[in-house]
Amino acid sequence: MPAPQRTDVRSDARIEQLDALRGLSLLGIMLVNIGVFASPWWGLGPDPVHADPLDRAVEALVTAVFEMKFYLLFSFLFGYSFSLQQDAAARAGEAFAPRMGRRLLGLWAVGALHAVLLFHGDILTTYALMGAALLALSGAGERTQLRIAHTLILATALGWAGLGVAAWMRPQAFAEPAAAAIQAQTLLRGFTGAPAQVLAARWHEIGGTWPILLLLQAPCALAMFLYGMIAGRRGIAARLDDYRPLLRRLRLAGFAIGVPAALALGANALWPVSDAVQLWVLALSLLTAPLLSLAYAACALPWLARGGARLAERLAPAGRMALSNYLLQSAALAFVFTGYGWSAMGRATPAQAVAIALAVFAAQLWLSRWWLRRFAYGPLEWLLRALTIGAWPRLRRPDCGNAR
Repeated sequence: MPAPQRTDVRSDARIEQLDALRGLSLLGIMLVNIGVFASPWWGLGPDPVHADPLDRAVEALVTAVFEMKFYLLFSFLFGYSFSLQQDAAARAGEAFAPRMGRRLLGLWAVGALHAVLLFHGDILTTYALMGAALLALSGAGERTQLRIAHTLILATALGWAGLGVAAWMRPQAFAEPAAAAIQAQTLLRGFTGAPAQVLAARWHEIGGTWPILLLLQAPCALAMFLYGMIAGRRGIAARLDDYRPLLRRLRLAGFAIGVPAALALGANALWPVSDAVQLWVLALSLLTAPLLSLAYAACALPWLARGGARLAERLAPAGRMALSNYLLQSAALAFVFTGYGWSAMGRATPAQAVAIALAVFAAQLWLSRWWLRRFAYGPLEWLLRALTIGAWPRLRRPDCGNAR
């Protein structure tokens, strides 16, 4: 890539296809996250209740298409927004680091509450920590940033491949199906019990989840932050025609390299062979999923800007209040599947879980559109903006009385 170029195409106006892609990413993230809520076997192995061919096929499809791709796509958009925040600070004549530092601190606090109360797989605290790293790296040259991003992805993949070698050499240290069954039953009792039991179960799970998030998701998220920041500085989303060759190369390479690895990940969900093979497939996905996520973006952004403009209009409000919607998803799923509400964990098939996710997302599309006709920001977006600028921005739109 050549050196970054600042362009004059940026303004205060939002780029709708970016918001729409952010909204679409929310759906992909929920289709993955709902598996954690719906089955106590998530991360432990195939759920023995889901033996029906349709159940297994839906699990494999979600794994292949969405798992590890859409949180990376969302991470790319986080990095893109980071560059827009830099420009906003420059226009306001304010130092960027204090503004972003306050924003990241607020994001970490929201994420911590989210993890304890709603979803132990929270990504926001990781984003806040990696956002601080991005802030530290934001002054480096583009070539250096690209090298760091590539290295993060390669090192993470090699690390998990090394665990696969360890599992292959000492399989008895990894394969414990009886222990997995006991753990699944313990999780089921905890998450479907009284609210206090749910909180205790979630607190226990946080201890085992955060090391995975830091060793698995964090390095790749930071890499995608860097890619997104570079794309934002170039103004790619606002200059799609100028970047057609790059977008074409991303699509060709992303699908050619990423799809086989994604199919392997889905096949492993259908026919698990061993812990060693599972870790090797995971390592392959870690290596290729970032490129496939960029290919998703390279397909979606031009289409949403042109042929899919009407869909972009529907998706964009959800993307504009993505943080609020992310927590709202967790609240809805916690109510459906845990002792906060219906305690449906272990009782929904994968197909039913997908249907629930689609229904929740459809409601969010309507609610986001309704909200933003009356208010300038989502509720949590308003709070983060207040922390960022050190003042209380206007929440209600001046013309909200005319909203229909």
